[in-house]
Amino acid sequence: MDKEAPMKKGKKKSCITLTPSEIILESISDGVFTVDLDWCITSFNRAAEDITGVSRREAIGRKCSDVFRSSMCGETCSLQQTVKTGTPVIGKSGYIIDSDGNRVPISISTAELRDADGNLIGAAETFRDLSEVEALRNELKGKYQVCDLVSRSPLMLRIFEVLPAMASSPSTVLILGETGTGKELMARTIHSLSARTQGPFITVNSWALPDTLLESELFGYKAGAFTGANKDKPGRFALARGGTLFIDEMGEVSPALQVRLLRVLQERTYEPLGATRTETADVRVIVATSKDLGEQMRKGLFREDLYYRVNVIRIELPPLRRRKEDIPLLVEQFIQRFNRLQQRSVQGITSEALSLLMAYDWPGNIRELENAIERSFILCNTGLIGLGHLPEDLTAHGVMECTESNARSAHDTLDVQSILAALERNDFNRLAAARDIGIHKTTLFRRMKKLGISIPARDGRSDKKH
Repeated sequence: MDKEAPMKKGKKKSCITLTPSEIILESISDGVFTVDLDWCITSFNRAAEDITGVSRREAIGRKCSDVFRSSMCGETCSLQQTVKTGTPVIGKSGYIIDSDGNRVPISISTAELRDADGNLIGAAETFRDLSEVEALRNELKGKYQVCDLVSRSPLMLRIFEVLPAMASSPSTVLILGETGTGKELMARTIHSLSARTQGPFITVNSWALPDTLLESELFGYKAGAFTGANKDKPGRFALARGGTLFIDEMGEVSPALQVRLLRVLQERTYEPLGATRTETADVRVIVATSKDLGEQMRKGLFREDLYYRVNVIRIELPPLRRRKEDIPLLVEQFIQRFNRLQQRSVQGITSEALSLLMAYDWPGNIRELENAIERSFILCNTGLIGLGHLPEDLTAHGVMECTESNARSAHDTLDVQSILAALERNDFNRLAAARDIGIHKTTLFRRMKKLGISIPARDGRSDKKH
């Protein structure tokens, strides 16, 4: 039969006769083309025309690399790999450059082509346009990401909402959280969103330095201030001028040094050791601690006046065990980072390995998760990270500790946490929670029953007080 293939605006339409099998290929939304053993295109379906903007008349007979200008041409060509090894490639991601010069994200799959006698005559490739998926991913990224911080946890999203206002204020910020929860990353994000973003971001760890050295590190010293001080050395307050100074583990600072810090925060001035002239502290100060400063204050280990001076803007970072719905996002972020740093091509993580990560309690929080993914790169160069690539102490713990309830698939675990968070946000009003998630209330009831989420006797519908 004769069929006229639709083309992009400005392209000539092509009229060709199609066989029944070709009619099927014309009806699908995936691009399909075949090549001979010289890598010349021998067939090109309608979707391939639409995605590339190249007509089949232009494509057939040309080298596939000339038509696609893909990130996967040359040495990494999947068609060549399939022809050489006989192994198909499934779902590999990359991009092509269409006829208008636009970069189009795609996923591809390849297979051998053999004649009736079993002789190899070429290869076939199907490719799918991922532009809409990429657009959706970018939209979600904007919703769930602020600078390098990623989260879909309601606890973190509430922080995301007020971060711009926090960043625009010149007030001191106190960041609380367990070790490994990302306090320095939060401080860097506040700096990046502030008017001081063009200035330096300087860090100092109070726990890592003895008290006498910490004082000189913070305020600097003049030549001759003490034995061995042969020349002036600027302190961190001077180095951070015009930017942000991040003081980590503030709870470790001695009472004597707390007095000097209090003066800087109150008067915005300080004197380097051995100096006779006062310096101005033109810095935004952000402090962090894993200790309970309120408890330290009650024990007399932390000055009350300093506590109220640093506790102007307060951020409490939840531990990873309270935001497990963020684990897939964090894992994806770490994989992308280590791929870039180590020049690897790890594509993701298996559902079994992700389920194990979701079931673990992460006493070391995000830092421990990052270390686990980095260690998995030692054994995994390409493909997906599986159970065998994860650290042995993590997998051993998972085998011993995982129960039937916490060994759910990663999908079910995320579903449970998403539903519980929506119910909590809506005072356990199931109808409002369903609207919040964007599903019908009947679907919500069915999911709650399937996942074993108990329905509270009082769901908020009859509570008119709040």
